[in-house]
Amino acid sequence: MKIKTSAALALSAPVFLCANAALAQGFSWEGEIEIANESVVSSDDATAEIRDTFAVITASGAYSFGNGVELFTTVTAESLTDAADDRNFDDMGVYIEELGVSFGIGEYTTVSVGKLHPVFGTAWDDAAGYFGSTIAEDYELIEQIGILADVELQGAGTLSFGVFYADDSGLSRSIGYDRGRTTTADGGAGNTGELDNFAIQWSQEAGETSYHIGARHLSAGAGDVDDEQGFVAGVAHSFDAGFDVYAEVASFSNAGGSADDALYATLTGAYTIGSVTLSGGYVHRDLDTSGETDLYTIGADYEFRNGATVGGGIARIDEDGTKSTVLGVNLIIPLGS
Repeated sequence: MKIKTSAALALSAPVFLCANAALAQGFSWEGEIEIANESVVSSDDATAEIRDTFAVITASGAYSFGNGVELFTTVTAESLTDAADDRNFDDMGVYIEELGVSFGIGEYTTVSVGKLHPVFGTAWDDAAGYFGSTIAEDYELIEQIGILADVELQGAGTLSFGVFYADDSGLSRSIGYDRGRTTTADGGAGNTGELDNFAIQWSQEAGETSYHIGARHLSAGAGDVDDEQGFVAGVAHSFDAGFDVYAEVASFSNAGGSADDALYATLTGAYTIGSVTLSGGYVHRDLDTSGETDLYTIGADYEFRNGATVGGGIARIDEDGTKSTVLGVNLIIPLGS
């Protein structure tokens, strides 16, 4: 049972680039190594009581030409299948998660072209704790080919939007464990081979509070019931005492191109005391056909002076009446120039 994915851990290339002096010429990179173990310690379904020991390695690099034009990429290595039995670092594959070019248009707009992560929601990355982002990863947009833009609205926030489709190029394959090439015949919302899918999101910061609202349209793929329509809204606030809260709600019709409507809600909190961060949260998912999932979690992380983090969490999951307890621990080692 592998709950976390590299998408939650991988660095976002556009954000990474912005953080590394957009006009400074030359190459820069950063990344991380995560080594983790997740165990279903008890479950109403005895066959689900398995252990998964795995690693996720990501590296993001960029070359800036010094005129606002940058080439970027993110490479990820991880287990590319879900665990069915106890396992150790099985089915490891390496793939290109992002690859493209970004450039500025005027003073306030940045455009990125290539294999990218369109912006829609932030819970998959910003929710606190080991398991806080788990269910929100369902609706993260990853490995899409398209054109994206970020527009600074001069004090009125940032507007991010783009058109895209699921990567069906040779970049959808992996080496080591070969996950195969994605084709439009595989179906799935957004897997159309055409730029007929879009996402748009507005975000703003006001002091210690940030918030966002967004929408997306994913056209039906081969064999799908209908187009997916999605909406998301979220808010985060940092208090002076070191306490942070985060909340996001996302709603979908024809989720994934199916006949299902879906609702997701994520609420987490984190309290930092020196090098220790304590966290807790509640996550809810409601799908028409598979029922409701409720996840309650607590966790803790310790950050060393060199930036490495050791942490873990425990989650109590009720998935349409089947209750399980999952324990996860990990070590994250930052890399970079």
